[in-house]
Amino acid sequence: MKSYEIFQRIPPTLAAEILGYAQREQNAVFKSAIQTLAAQRKLRPVFIERKPPAERYAWLQSALARKLSDTLAAHLLQAWLLGAHRPMLCDFLDSLGIKHDDDGTVEQLPDSPAKEQLRESIGRLLAKYPAQNVAVYLQAFHDMDSTVTWPPLGELLVEDERLKL
Repeated sequence: MKSYEIFQRIPPTLAAEILGYAQREQNAVFKSAIQTLAAQRKLRPVFIERKPPAERYAWLQSALARKLSDTLAAHLLQAWLLGAHRPMLCDFLDSLGIKHDDDGTVEQLPDSPAKEQLRESIGRLLAKYPAQNVAVYLQAFHDMDSTVTWPPLGELLVEDERLKL
Protein backbone atom coordinates (compact mmCIF):
# COMPACT_ATOMS: atom_id res chain seq x y z
CA MET A 1 0.00 0.00 0.00
CA LYS A 2 1.39 3.36 -1.00
CA SER A 3 1.66 6.17 1.54
CA TYR A 4 -1.12 8.23 -0.05
CA GLU A 5 -3.37 5.15 0.25
CA ILE A 6 -2.55 4.94 3.95
CA PHE A 7 -3.82 8.50 4.35
CA GLN A 8 -6.97 7.50 2.43
CA ARG A 9 -7.70 4.69 4.88
CA ILE A 10 -6.65 5.87 8.33
CA PRO A 11 -9.25 7.48 10.55
CA PRO A 12 -9.15 11.26 10.98
CA THR A 13 -7.99 10.86 14.60
CA LEU A 14 -4.84 9.01 13.52
CA ALA A 15 -4.20 11.50 10.72
CA ALA A 16 -4.51 14.31 13.28
CA GLU A 17 -2.03 12.49 15.54
CA ILE A 18 0.48 12.15 12.69
CA LEU A 19 0.04 15.73 11.51
CA GLY A 20 0.02 17.12 15.05
CA TYR A 21 3.30 15.34 15.73
CA ALA A 22 4.78 16.83 12.55
CA GLN A 23 3.60 20.30 13.54
CA ARG A 24 5.03 20.04 17.07
CA GLU A 25 8.23 18.10 16.47
CA GLN A 26 9.06 18.61 12.79
CA ASN A 27 7.76 22.13 12.21
CA ALA A 28 9.92 22.79 9.14
CA VAL A 29 8.66 19.59 7.52
CA PHE A 30 5.09 20.47 8.44
CA LYS A 31 5.33 23.99 6.98
CA SER A 32 6.93 22.61 3.82
CA ALA A 33 4.08 20.12 3.51
CA ILE A 34 1.52 22.90 3.80
CA GLN A 35 3.33 24.98 1.18
CA THR A 36 3.58 22.06 -1.25
CA LEU A 37 -0.01 20.92 -0.80
CA ALA A 38 -1.36 24.46 -1.04
CA ALA A 39 0.58 25.03 -4.25
CA GLN A 40 -0.85 21.80 -5.71
CA ARG A 41 -4.34 23.21 -5.16
CA LYS A 42 -3.33 26.72 -6.24
CA LEU A 43 -3.93 28.13 -2.76
CA ARG A 44 -1.87 30.37 -0.55
CA PRO A 45 -0.39 28.50 2.47
CA VAL A 46 -1.90 31.06 4.84
CA PHE A 47 -5.36 29.81 3.81
CA ILE A 48 -4.54 26.43 5.38
CA GLU A 49 -2.45 27.74 8.28
CA ARG A 50 -5.32 29.91 9.55
CA LYS A 51 -7.80 27.05 9.74
CA PRO A 52 -8.51 25.63 13.22
CA PRO A 53 -6.37 22.52 13.83
CA ALA A 54 -9.21 20.01 13.26
CA GLU A 55 -10.12 21.58 9.90
CA ARG A 56 -6.45 22.01 8.94
CA TYR A 57 -5.66 18.35 9.64
CA ALA A 58 -8.77 17.17 7.78
CA TRP A 59 -7.78 19.28 4.77
CA LEU A 60 -4.20 18.00 4.92
CA GLN A 61 -5.32 14.38 5.19
CA SER A 62 -7.52 14.84 2.14
CA ALA A 63 -4.64 16.41 0.20
CA LEU A 64 -2.16 13.72 1.30
CA ALA A 65 -4.60 11.03 0.18
CA ARG A 66 -4.05 12.01 -3.45
CA LYS A 67 -1.62 10.02 -5.61
CA LEU A 68 0.21 13.23 -6.49
CA SER A 69 1.14 13.61 -2.80
CA ASP A 70 2.61 10.12 -2.29
CA THR A 71 6.21 11.25 -1.74
CA LEU A 72 5.17 13.90 0.76
CA ALA A 73 2.84 11.45 2.53
CA ALA A 74 5.72 8.94 2.79
CA HIS A 75 7.99 11.61 4.24
CA LEU A 76 5.44 12.59 6.91
CA LEU A 77 4.79 8.94 7.83
CA GLN A 78 8.52 8.26 8.12
CA ALA A 79 9.03 11.33 10.32
CA TRP A 80 6.19 10.22 12.61
CA LEU A 81 7.30 6.60 12.78
CA LEU A 82 11.00 7.34 13.31
CA GLY A 83 10.27 10.08 15.80
CA ALA A 84 7.22 9.05 17.80
CA HIS A 85 7.40 5.26 17.40
CA ARG A 86 11.09 4.40 17.42
CA PRO A 87 10.66 1.69 20.12
CA MET A 88 8.09 -0.13 17.98
CA LEU A 89 10.39 -0.10 14.95
CA CYS A 90 13.33 -1.34 17.02
CA ASP A 91 11.23 -4.07 18.65
CA PHE A 92 10.17 -5.37 15.24
CA LEU A 93 13.69 -5.40 13.84
CA ASP A 94 15.12 -6.94 17.04
CA SER A 95 12.51 -9.71 16.97
CA LEU A 96 13.69 -10.58 13.45
CA GLY A 97 17.39 -10.35 14.34
CA ILE A 98 17.97 -7.43 11.96
CA LYS A 99 20.75 -5.03 12.91
CA HIS A 100 19.69 -1.41 12.93
CA ASP A 101 20.73 2.05 14.06
CA ASP A 102 19.48 3.46 17.37
CA ASP A 103 16.66 5.24 15.54
CA GLY A 104 15.35 2.04 13.94
CA THR A 105 16.79 2.58 10.48
CA VAL A 106 18.44 -0.17 8.47
CA GLU A 107 21.08 0.43 5.80
CA GLN A 108 20.38 -2.72 3.81
CA LEU A 109 17.38 -4.94 4.42
CA PRO A 110 18.08 -8.65 4.31
CA ASP A 111 15.98 -11.08 2.32
CA SER A 112 12.57 -11.77 3.75
CA PRO A 113 12.27 -13.75 6.95
CA ALA A 114 10.01 -16.80 6.94
CA LYS A 115 6.28 -16.10 7.11
CA GLU A 116 5.94 -17.82 10.51
CA GLN A 117 8.75 -15.71 12.00
CA LEU A 118 7.05 -12.57 10.67
CA ARG A 119 3.71 -13.74 12.09
CA GLU A 120 5.28 -14.18 15.54
CA SER A 121 7.02 -10.79 15.42
CA ILE A 122 3.82 -9.06 14.33
CA GLY A 123 1.91 -10.80 17.12
CA ARG A 124 4.37 -9.41 19.67
CA LEU A 125 4.00 -5.91 18.24
CA LEU A 126 0.22 -6.11 18.34
CA ALA A 127 0.34 -7.25 21.97
CA LYS A 128 2.47 -4.22 22.91
CA TYR A 129 1.35 -1.36 20.62
CA PRO A 130 -1.94 0.00 19.20
CA ALA A 131 -3.03 -2.05 16.18
CA GLN A 132 -3.49 1.03 13.97
CA ASN A 133 0.07 2.18 14.61
CA VAL A 134 1.42 -1.31 13.90
CA ALA A 135 -0.65 -1.51 10.71
CA VAL A 136 0.59 1.89 9.47
CA TYR A 137 4.19 0.95 10.26
CA LEU A 138 4.04 -2.43 8.53
CA GLN A 139 2.23 -1.03 5.49
CA ALA A 140 4.82 1.76 5.18
CA PHE A 141 7.68 -0.69 5.84
CA HIS A 142 6.42 -3.02 3.13
CA ASP A 143 6.28 -0.18 0.60
CA MET A 144 9.51 1.64 1.51
CA ASP A 145 12.24 -0.33 -0.28
CA SER A 146 11.73 -1.31 -3.89
CA THR A 147 15.04 -3.20 -4.10
CA VAL A 148 14.17 -5.75 -1.39
CA THR A 149 10.68 -7.19 -1.18
CA TRP A 150 9.18 -9.34 1.53
CA PRO A 151 6.29 -11.24 -0.11
CA PRO A 152 5.40 -13.05 3.16
CA LEU A 153 4.84 -9.68 4.85
CA GLY A 154 2.57 -8.64 2.00
CA GLU A 155 0.58 -11.84 2.46
CA LEU A 156 0.22 -11.24 6.20
CA LEU A 157 -0.90 -7.65 5.62
CA VAL A 158 -3.74 -9.01 3.48
CA GLU A 159 -4.60 -12.01 5.69
CA ASP A 160 -4.47 -10.53 9.20
CA GLU A 161 -7.62 -8.52 9.98
CA ARG A 162 -5.78 -6.64 12.76
CA LEU A 163 -3.50 -5.06 10.13
CA LYS A 164 -6.29 -3.69 7.93
CA LEU A 165 -6.61 0.05 7.63
